[in-house]
Amino acid sequence: MDTKTQWIYCSICGNKSRTRIRKDTELKNFPLFCPKCKQETLVEVTHLQVTVIKEPDR
Repeated sequence: MDTKTQWIYCSICGNKSRTRIRKDTELKNFPLFCPKCKQETLVEVTHLQVTVIKEPDR
């Protein structure tokens, strides 16, 4: 079974995170942590498209 997978890259520094997604992966409000820059961003994933969610200022 050949399922296409890819790594999610950090939207801040551009390095590879430790999270991999498949073609059928769907994530909503997922806290993506980058081990290099130690930042966390909220993302949504649908059909291998990663969208960064902008958090409103508190």
